[in-house]
Amino acid sequence: MLIAGFPAGAWGTNCYLVAPAAGEECVIIDPGHQAVQGVEETLKKHRLKPVAVVLTHGHIDHVASVVPVCGAHDVPAWIHPEDRYMMSDPEKALGRSIGMPLMGELTVGEPDDVRELTDGAALKLAGMDFSVAHAPGHTKGSVTFRMPESPDVPSVFFSGDLLFAGSIGRTDLPGGSHAEMLESLGRVCLPLDDSTVVLSGHGPQTTIGRERATNPYLREVAAGRRGHAADPTAAPRRGM
Repeated sequence: MLIAGFPAGAWGTNCYLVAPAAGEECVIIDPGHQAVQGVEETLKKHRLKPVAVVLTHGHIDHVASVVPVCGAHDVPAWIHPEDRYMMSDPEKALGRSIGMPLMGELTVGEPDDVRELTDGAALKLAGMDFSVAHAPGHTKGSVTFRMPESPDVPSVFFSGDLLFAGSIGRTDLPGGSHAEMLESLGRVCLPLDDSTVVLSGHGPQTTIGRERATNPYLREVAAGRRGHAADPTAAPRRGM
């Protein structure tokens, strides 16, 4: 398997290109702010042909380049229906104080072909399997994508802004809910094997085992408690 990722734009959002191998079809995950150049360079470097864009949620730092990327390669974009409106109305999703400064340089709107994700969906894209889990908390329509373990590669979990190395996504923007975030962490993350590789929307790679042992939010959820470590105001804010 080939996974090539890079941080894009003002918020350092991780964009990933996933393919069975170099020279084959690929899936693009979360092409956000100023991601077009990085996407094109990665496609050229690995001789990849995109077949779809999939989105962990609708915040502009994850979807700002969806229209030009999908348009250039004539591919669909997949997003959960509860976050679909954010592509055309990012300010409503962020609040005016956050949304306004960069609105003039962002491409908003939907690509020509938008398809909606559902909880538990099994996507077969570019010859690869992606299982979808609805994981609200950061936004109402946040989802994660998991690829199954293979003989030479552990399971890979694209967590979006649900789970970061050492932290979790913020819940103070419109549609966010700390209670839903904790429920999603327990339902979606805790059942995964420790060897599962976590590729999040912001920050470095980690594993479920490492986060289970060290992430204060995941530890609190695992213990069934709601102590200081699960205080939403204590979470470092990455991205949006």
